[in-house]
Amino acid sequence: MKIKEDGLKKLGLTTLFTNKEKTVKFGTAIIAPGERVPVVGVSSHFEHEYSVIVKGKIAGESGGEAFEVGESAATFIPAGEEHWAINNSDAPCEIVWLLVNEQ
Repeated sequence: MKIKEDGLKKLGLTTLFTNKEKTVKFGTAIIAPGERVPVVGVSSHFEHEYSVIVKGKIAGESGGEAFEVGESAATFIPAGEEHWAINNSDAPCEIVWLLVNEQ
């Protein structure tokens, strides 16, 4: 067993664990008030993205559809889907995420 004590203590994106085949990545993100991810444009990756909003809320667009999610919501973004997010609130948004490459 491996333990990382600082899972939700750093601003930004933190990868906590990756399996040796690099098909699964697990981590956290803390998005500060007013912060947009990515700063400009959109993000997409080869992995499916699963996330749970631990604290706060976030808005954005995924696959051309607008969204707004808050605390305890779970999200799924399919591999290759373009997306971006912004924290329009006055409190940090804490997220636990999992990237899974099924190829």
